[in-house]
Amino acid sequence: MKKINKNKINAIMYIITVIFSIVFIIVGNRIFTGKSTLWQGQNGMAEKARVIEIKNISTDDYNIDEYTTMSNTTITFKAEILSGEYKGKIVNGVQNIDNFSPYVTRQIEEGDKVLITHDEGENTDISKDWIYSEILRTDKLVILGIIFLLLILIFGGKKGFNTIVSLGFTCLSIFGVFVPSVLAGANIYITSIVICLYTIIMTLIIVNGCDKKTLSATIGCFSGVLLAGVLTLIMNKTLHLTGVLDETSIHITLLDTEKPIDLLGIIFGSIIIGAMGAVMDVSMSISSSLYELSKKVKYADFSMLLGSGFTIGRDIMGTMANTLVLAYIGSSLSTVLLLIIYNPNILSLMNREMVVVEILQALVGSIGILFAIPFTSFIAAFLYSKHNKKQENIMETEFYDMEE
Repeated sequence: MKKINKNKINAIMYIITVIFSIVFIIVGNRIFTGKSTLWQGQNGMAEKARVIEIKNISTDDYNIDEYTTMSNTTITFKAEILSGEYKGKIVNGVQNIDNFSPYVTRQIEEGDKVLITHDEGENTDISKDWIYSEILRTDKLVILGIIFLLLILIFGGKKGFNTIVSLGFTCLSIFGVFVPSVLAGANIYITSIVICLYTIIMTLIIVNGCDKKTLSATIGCFSGVLLAGVLTLIMNKTLHLTGVLDETSIHITLLDTEKPIDLLGIIFGSIIIGAMGAVMDVSMSISSSLYELSKKVKYADFSMLLGSGFTIGRDIMGTMANTLVLAYIGSSLSTVLLLIIYNPNILSLMNREMVVVEILQALVGSIGILFAIPFTSFIAAFLYSKHNKKQENIMETEFYDMEE
């Protein structure tokens, strides 16, 4: 009966979490996209198209000075639009390639799927003046994504399906709620914490159910993430950061928003959201391990479980810290190479705000992982040892009843 009741509770909590997630994402998106002027009046949207004919290719050369010759290649083509209100229409487009760019743009060919935009201007004829924007790459990414999801289902079964559901809600909450909230001028610090709290609870309930493992992992994970956030706020003041890391930061300040976007808030959000995944992994690993230990060992008391949690945590700690640091280095490798080339002085390089923030992300995230270990171990040991003591008392009572 207890097992049936537990399964029913898990099923009810699963449904409640899914419904709440859908409402949270839809309502949050409508609230923030409604407040943001950046989401309104968007013209010139890119459309998918397939190149069906290359009509003409011409190249013009001209001299900038006696030593420099520039060239511009113009490719005119016919394409069939594959999306939007003009789907199925045949239009004329242009691709321009010049040698000003530091990279070589690939010349389109028949059969290529591309993105094109309509240069409206004074011309209302939608069959003309379409401009090549980019080669269409999302189709291939979708195929790779489908393979990834199928592999999760094959290897994970029911857990794999739940993983996909939680991953979908996580992405929707970040790109559908958090990003619009930033553009709408909402308080980034509050929305970051809300998104982290929602993601942690939602992920752990959907993937692992509603039990003591989930409770201890949730408390441990959120404690580690919250500590990372507090440290970020302290270090922002201590390091006198401005939030201006590169040209992207400058462009953000120039956006036409009702309220200026807080660049330091973006650093705060990026650090705690980036650290959340690794901290959640550590918390769940410790919580699950101690739960299994408490089930297999009859007399697992608080001190035994707490010590085991620390031991397991130390084993996890090294690889997780490496994972976090390497993830940050790998994501900004091109920038790191460029900075090293143009900053031969190591002291100057290490004091650039861009590098300082990358180091801060890695250190604060790793500290969050370190503190999630004792937090989770303590909560798990308290919950599981209390359960074991109750079972011990029941077993002792049954033993004495048998003797009598």
